[in-house]
Amino acid sequence: MDSWVRFNSQSQAKERVLRAAQYACTLLGYTLQKGGAAAELHKTVTQLEAHMSLTRKLLRLGNSVEALEAAKRAIHLSDSVPRLCLTISHLNRAMYFACDNVLWAGKTGLISKLDQDKWSQRSFRYYLFALILNLTRDVYELRLLIECEERYRASKSPPSAYPGNNGPADHLSSSSSPVSPAAVALPVMSAWLRRRLHLVATVLYSNPPLLLDLLKNSCDIFIPLDRLGIYPTGKGFVGACGLASSVLSILTIIHPWLKLKP
Repeated sequence: MDSWVRFNSQSQAKERVLRAAQYACTLLGYTLQKGGAAAELHKTVTQLEAHMSLTRKLLRLGNSVEALEAAKRAIHLSDSVPRLCLTISHLNRAMYFACDNVLWAGKTGLISKLDQDKWSQRSFRYYLFALILNLTRDVYELRLLIECEERYRASKSPPSAYPGNNGPADHLSSSSSPVSPAAVALPVMSAWLRRRLHLVATVLYSNPPLLLDLLKNSCDIFIPLDRLGIYPTGKGFVGACGLASSVLSILTIIHPWLKLKP
């Protein structure tokens, strides 16, 4: 089992490069179609995309084993939320790869009379659920880091010299002219929102692995949403999202410290 996982990990970089090239072809094909390019050129790009997709399916043979091994490791995590999200996510990825393998066998003729549309929809459902769980884990990790940053800032900030002064709201309420509640609430909410956004940006900037994983999963989720017809976005947007997430995945392979752990 371990030897297969080690062998399979060596092909991940090739599969990621092919994935980037496949979605680049998707984006290029959409651009050519919109630009009124020759039909023959558009057909060539579409065929190249299909060949890359089939090659990727070949490289993903056996990925279910790796996903099951990852689920076995995730089930021992101490934190219950990542344990639940990652374990179920890896199990869904295992089912997604299994459906993908069946699709590969159908496209190559090893399984005749295969309903490829049915198996494709089934695989994308597993893929979508895995991405939703991954995003849930990312948001949970982000929330923990935000709470940690808030505690750190609270311990460093000095106490207010004027306990009764709460800022703009008190100033407005003490003025002689009457002020509507909406006029008081709007600047307070705006300042609170700016502080929260600045806090989120600071936390993500300080944690590149979480930032990359959040961006990658956010880009990837539009692919199954479009293929399943839940939220159609078009081939151009899908190609751009797939290309972006592929580049981010390649970065985590080149620089392993950028990969979110566990």
